[in-house]
Amino acid sequence: MGKIGRGILGGVSGKVANVVGSRWKGIDYIRAKPQSVANPRTLLQVNQRTKFALVLRFLQPNLNFIKIGYKNYAVKKSQFNSAMSYILNNAITGVSPDFEIDYSMALLSRGNLAGALNPIFDLTTPGQVQFSWDDNSAEGNALATDKVMVVAFNPLKGESVYLTEGAARADLSQTVIIPNSYSGDELHMFISFMNFEETQLSNSIYIGSGTAS
Repeated sequence: MGKIGRGILGGVSGKVANVVGSRWKGIDYIRAKPQSVANPRTLLQVNQRTKFALVLRFLQPNLNFIKIGYKNYAVKKSQFNSAMSYILNNAITGVSPDFEIDYSMALLSRGNLAGALNPIFDLTTPGQVQFSWDDNSAEGNALATDKVMVVAFNPLKGESVYLTEGAARADLSQTVIIPNSYSGDELHMFISFMNFEETQLSNSIYIGSGTAS
């Protein structure tokens, strides 16, 4: 029970309803009692944090790539936040706590430009990845001058090697040099295109994974 000392105008000591009174250096003061807070670590919250951390580890090595890949989708938010939101909502699989990223759904670029036709990669040569695709420059809005964008993501090391202005669509291939330290590591490959004027992009395509030579 709280007490009001020295009459109605005196200081409050103790608790009165949701008000707490006290005295400090001869000064009477009152404050509201803190509201009890529900457990901030509910299963839903823990799962969301786990998913966020998982996507963050994927996006951070590809930050400069998605700054270009999501530039047309950064409406009232950053490219990073747009990519984070998309992947959280569309590319997380598994059951708590064993969540994983479905790379086939994890777009690193988004847009309406025609994507790569029949893309493949080759890791047989040490220190490099050979990307290749078929020519579809006469189909839809694809042009021979469109520039390829490729990613080799190394989840073990939390790193990526990528190009944002690679070979032309009509060139049909692009070689990417990777560190020798990647030998024996699993790499995940993505490919997309950007038009020559850099105003349009395609959705990225996940080509698959392989072990670096």
